[in-house]
Amino acid sequence: MTPAWQGWEASPSRALRPRLGAGPALAMAAVLALLAALAPFPASRPACAGVPAKSCLLYNATTGALLYQKSADMKIPPASLTKIMTSFLVHDAMRRGRLSPGSRVRITQASAGVGGSSMRLRSGERLPVWNLLEGMIIASGNDAATALAYRAGGSLNAFVGAMNAKASALGMRSTRFRNPTGLPAAGQITTARDMLRLSLSYMRSYPSALRIHSQSLFRHGRRTLTTTNPFLGERGVDGLKTGFTAGSGYNIIVTARRGGVRLVAIVLGGRTSAKRNRAARELLDAGFKFPKSPARVRAQLDGRGPRTLATRHARPARRAAYRKVRRQSGHRGS
Repeated sequence: MTPAWQGWEASPSRALRPRLGAGPALAMAAVLALLAALAPFPASRPACAGVPAKSCLLYNATTGALLYQKSADMKIPPASLTKIMTSFLVHDAMRRGRLSPGSRVRITQASAGVGGSSMRLRSGERLPVWNLLEGMIIASGNDAATALAYRAGGSLNAFVGAMNAKASALGMRSTRFRNPTGLPAAGQITTARDMLRLSLSYMRSYPSALRIHSQSLFRHGRRTLTTTNPFLGERGVDGLKTGFTAGSGYNIIVTARRGGVRLVAIVLGGRTSAKRNRAARELLDAGFKFPKSPARVRAQLDGRGPRTLATRHARPARRAAYRKVRRQSGHRGS
């Protein structure tokens, strides 16, 4: 049987190659140009009563327009959104040839014993990098994230150091990582604006990574593990990541593409998962309705325009089936 990762490459798609050029220096120059274009984002407006979250942001990745923001510079723990950076560094290691999707990783007790959401790894087993990426991204497995960090970085301290170096290079000035999982740690903090910088650079550097982010489930041994992203199955949604800790509240980054327009919605600090999901859906609905007009998006989200929420693009049967598999698997994730 052909491995799931066969044909996958840790490199930009053909569509991006002319822009990035043939060499690493040109590739880095393209990413830095992208980040420079993001630099003039205006300061966040004060929080308003419109979107039910502490902090949120909506960005049109096709046009480069910032459509909406609410307290986008508020510092909030990232929770499992941290795993986007972990995945980024693993993809970097594969691009440099230090790893491949099929590289086998031996699971240590230190990785298998990590708490929180889990892929349910066992000490001593050996899995390909690709399967650990599935476990980390789809099921939000802290054990998979830790195993990947050890393999890619040699030690957790070295890997976390690389995470923060990458964050600094991307201009994430308000972000500090303390571990590769997002589990609670003193001083681990980010903002919606920084998460936007990370998400855009990650997706443009490794568009093929969305193959995993768009999967609703996968099998590990005899278990079926399901996504923590409640938006998969809706029109155009193909990523990106959820997160929750008691300190952060409910976080999510959702990206969707419809009719040639790609949006990225970021919600941090939701009081409940339902309010987080409602906030993200309001952002996406308003953004796809008015993809070229920040003023009209603001009017709708801040209560000065008609709202068209909740289920217009949902697929109830598919979502019901997803919830059934999730219950049967006994999965718990962030």
